[in-house]
Amino acid sequence: MDKIPFAIVGCGRIGTRHAEHITRMAYLNSVCDIDDDALNKMKSRYPHVHTYHSIEEMLEKDHDSRVVNICTPNGLHAEHTIKALKAQRHVVCEKPMALTVNDAQEMIDVAHASKKHLFIVKQNRFNPPVRKVKEVMDKGQLGTIFSAQINCFWNRNFRYYNDSPWKGSKALDGGILFTQFSHFIDILLWFLGDVDLDSISAYSKNYIHNDTIEFEDTLVAIFKFQQGALATIHCTINSFDKNMEGSITLFGEKGTVKIGGQYLNVLEYQNIKDLRIEDIKEFRPANDYGYYQGSMSNHDKVIENVLDVLNHNGKVAVNGYEGLKTVEIIEHIYNKLERVL
Repeated sequence: MDKIPFAIVGCGRIGTRHAEHITRMAYLNSVCDIDDDALNKMKSRYPHVHTYHSIEEMLEKDHDSRVVNICTPNGLHAEHTIKALKAQRHVVCEKPMALTVNDAQEMIDVAHASKKHLFIVKQNRFNPPVRKVKEVMDKGQLGTIFSAQINCFWNRNFRYYNDSPWKGSKALDGGILFTQFSHFIDILLWFLGDVDLDSISAYSKNYIHNDTIEFEDTLVAIFKFQQGALATIHCTINSFDKNMEGSITLFGEKGTVKIGGQYLNVLEYQNIKDLRIEDIKEFRPANDYGYYQGSMSNHDKVIENVLDVLNHNGKVAVNGYEGLKTVEIIEHIYNKLERVL
C-alpha cells in the first residue's frame, strides 16, 4: 500500500470531513462508530473501508492503519486517544484534546512513552489572515501588544443541541469555550504566549438554553498575559437567528489589527506603521452543516501536516503541549466563573 492508511473513530459530521481529505491525500482503511446509521453512511460512500462498532475491536483487528483520527464527542477524546497510542498508532485528535488538564497531560505522556506522534486539530491556524498576522507579529511589526479582544457571537439553537445526544452535556460537551470557541483561545495563545492564571476573572449565564444544555450560553472573561497584555473574551451562542462575528483584535505599539468575519476569515481592519498587509489569499468558506456553520474548512492542511511529518520528518503543526495550554486556560476560566443570577 503506497498511501499511508488511516482509521477514523467517530463517523459524525467532523469524522466525515476528515474522511473527505484522507481519501483524497492518503488511504482510509477503517472507520468506527457505535451508531449503525453513521457507519452505514460512511460505508456507502467508501465501500472499501472496514467498519467496526468499538475502538477496541478496530485496534485489535485493523493491523494496517498507522494513524487514528479521533472525531468522537469531546469527553471521549482522551480515552480514545490513549487507547490508540497504546496500540502503537499515531493520533490526530479533534479539538478540544480533552476536557481536563490531567487528561491532556496523560495523553502527552502516553504519546511520549509510545514514541508516537500526537497531532491536535487547530485548523483555524491555517486561515490566511491568521497566518499573515502571526508573521507580522513574529517580525515585531506590531511592536509590544498592549491588549487583545476576542468576540464570538454565534448562534447555536435548540435543533443544534437536539440533533446529537452528547451536545449540551457537561460530561461529553464541556461548555461553549470547549466546543465552539477553543479555536479562538488557541490562536490568542499562539499570538501572545502564556497567561497569568491568577489574573483570570469570568462571569457566565444561561439565558435561553436552560432546558437544552447543562452549562452557560454566554460568558465573559478578562485576564492578563505574562508578557503584560490585557485580554477580554465575550462569547455567546445567542446571536439572533445566525452567526454574527468571530474576531480577534490586537492593539499594539506600532499598529492595530482585527481578524474578523464570522470565522476569523477576513482581515477587517489594519492600521500598522509603515506596513500594509496586501497579499492574503482568498479565504475558504466555513464548514457548512446545513442549519448552522462551524469554523473554517482547513482540515486538508491538518492531513497534509500529518503526511509531511510521517513521510518527510516535518514539524507537527500543533502538538499536545499546545493543545494542553488551551485546555488549561479554559479549565481555569471555568474554575473562576461567577454565575450571574
